Amino acid sequence: MIGRISGTLIHKQPPEILVDVAGVGYELQVPMTTLFELPPLGEVVTLVTHHAVREDAHTLFGFARERDRELFRQLIRVSGVGPKLALTILSGMDSDSLVRVVSGGDVKALCALPGVGKKTAERLIVELRDRLADWIEGLGKTAAGTPAAEAAPIPHDKLTDAEGALVALGYKPAEAARLVAAVDSDEVQDSEELIRRALRSTVRS
Repeated sequence: MIGRISGTLIHKQPPEILVDVAGVGYELQVPMTTLFELPPLGEVVTLVTHHAVREDAHTLFGFARERDRELFRQLIRVSGVGPKLALTILSGMDSDSLVRVVSGGDVKALCALPGVGKKTAERLIVELRDRLADWIEGLGKTAAGTPAAEAAPIPHDKLTDAEGALVALGYKPAEAARLVAAVDSDEVQDSEELIRRALRSTVRS
């Protein structure tokens, strides 16, 4: 199994990236929380990975931190939660936020994510609460991320990229378009920041 990837980042099309390792290109699916931390194209990136094997496909999922990979693995152990839904959940909120939601039994916050219905949300809370007991005790120790710098308006293709990424995560096209349109694009530099703000709005609503 592949547990770690280190190479040159050569392509980003959220939620998929391509990393060149000694001439071999590895496609990885990454949550938005990891994608926001990636270096510019052409620079070296190192990610821990989860290798999912099915009869019809082998898929690599990449994560910036061991903590995120462990949470991903805990999520896919929950009945009814596969890798794609786990990726969507970790794209909609960072690890600390998810642990807080589980600790507080916040069904509504989970249901705001695409593909998570009330029963799935309740199951996530019940099954993860005990498994994440140590994480819950450590809440508040992780520092918040630094806000991205504000810049010029985003070109239309960036809006399209952001909508496409949300659709790939499970949002319906109309919902993706609505979330992107609700963001003040005059304050956003690129599609990644646009996606970030759109996802944040789903957690707040």
